[in-house]
Amino acid sequence: MTPFAIALALFAQAPDPPQAAPAGAPPAAEAPAAPEDRLPRGAPKDDYPFVAWCYGALRGYLDLHDEMMPEVTRIESQFRKPGTRLEDDLKVYADLQKESRLRLKVFQAALTAAEKASVRPINTLGGAAVRQGGTIWNTGPEVTKARKAQEWMSWALPARCDTVAASLETRAKLLGATFRVNAEPATPAAETEAKPTDAPAAETTAKPEPPNAAQP
Repeated sequence: MTPFAIALALFAQAPDPPQAAPAGAPPAAEAPAAPEDRLPRGAPKDDYPFVAWCYGALRGYLDLHDEMMPEVTRIESQFRKPGTRLEDDLKVYADLQKESRLRLKVFQAALTAAEKASVRPINTLGGAAVRQGGTIWNTGPEVTKARKAQEWMSWALPARCDTVAASLETRAKLLGATFRVNAEPATPAAETEAKPTDAPAAETTAKPEPPNAAQP
C-alpha cells in the first residue's frame, strides 16, 4: 500500500470531531462535587489552613459536649421512636466523642508534619485557621438552647477534612524525606588512634635547667 493510500485509510478511521453546541443553547449543568471535595462555606482553600480549620471545628464540637448533653437528653427522651431505648441513643454521642478525639490526633499529626516540612514558620497561620474553625459554633442570643442542641446533634465533620489531612501528611513526609536526602553528609569523626609506624619514636633527653640567676 502506498503512503498516500495509508494516509487515506487512517483518515477514514479517525473519529468525527465533536459537534459544537448550537448557538443560544443553555450550558450543560456541572455535576455536583463529591462529598469529599466540597469546601465548607468560609473555610480556607489551601490544604494546611483547611486542616487546621477542621481541627478547630471538631475541637469546638467536642468542647460543647457537656453543655449540650442535658438538652440532647431532653430531646431524645421527648421524641422517642417506638422500639428504641434512650440508653442506646445516648451511647451514640459517647461513641462520637471517642471517634472525634481520634480524628483530632490525625489532624494534629498532619499539621505537625506540614510544619516540620515547611521552610518557613506557618504555625501562626495554622493557629488563626483553628480559631476560625471554632467560630462555626458561635451563636447569638436569638438562638435557643434547643435549636443549638439540634444543630450539634445533626452536625458532621465535612468528609473533605479526612481526605485533605491524609494527603497533606503524606506530601509533607515525602518533602521532609527529600530534605534529609539532599542534606550535606555529616563530616566523619576524626580518627583518634595513631597509626603504627616502623620507626621507633625519637628519644628525647631532658636538658638540665640553668642555675637560678637569683643565686649568688
